[in-house]
Parts: sequence; C-alpha cells; structure tokens
Amino acid sequence: MNKMLSSIAALMLVASPAAYAQNNGAGAAAGAATGAVGGAVVGGPVGAAVGGVAGAVIGGIASDQQPRFREYVVQHQVPNYSYRETVKVGTVLPSDGVTYREVPAEYGRGYRYARVNDRTVIIEPSTHKVVQIIE
Repeated sequence: MNKMLSSIAALMLVASPAAYAQNNGAGAAAGAATGAVGGAVVGGPVGAAVGGVAGAVIGGIASDQQPRFREYVVQHQVPNYSYRETVKVGTVLPSDGVTYREVPAEYGRGYRYARVNDRTVIIEPSTHKVVQIIE
C-alpha cells in the first residue's frame, strides 16, 4: 500500500510540470497537482482524486509566477480599496467600490484581481470571495 501511495505521489510530481506548461501557468493546474499530492499522502488513491479536484477549484496564481504578476499589477496602477476588516482567504468583498480586473490569461483563467488594503488579492468573480493573497 505504501508503494502505491509513493508511486501516486511521484506521478503527480512528475505530471504537474507538464500540466502546468499545457495550461500556460494556470493556477488550477498548480492547485490540482498540489491538492492531489496532499490528498494521496492523507487518503491514498481516493484522497489523491479528491485533493486534485479541491486544489483545482481553489486555483490561484502559482508561486513562481507571483513576482511577475505583482509587477503587472503595479504597472497597471489598480486603485487601492480600503477595507475596514482583515482581508484573508475566504473574505467576501463588496460588489461596489472595489476595482476588479480580469487576471490575464498568462497567469490563469477565470479569476479577477483587486488591490485591497495595499495587497493584491485574487477574487472568484461570481462571489467576490478572496481565493488567494499575493504577498
């Protein structure tokens, strides 16, 4: 059983760069690979499948692309929104007052970003929920 788990984890680590390249750096691919490996360690093959799906849903911008994305945001001078509460993953931001911009395809698809309390946050567009904070 341990050999099988090790094989699955190794396969996910080998497969993740290929998936990452095919998706041109899409956060969902990186999230899926990370979730699958974590799921395999905790729950075996079923955990790998569940973790992969959960990781893909969470998505976001892969860590190696975050410095370039930060530069992109600075260059595009997105207005900062002052939010009275602490902003963390899961925070739902208001529909009005925040400037939401589409994340360029080279960094991922299906998300928006905003500047909130002088931090760049990745937003799920339909809910305005913060899914990632770019540090």
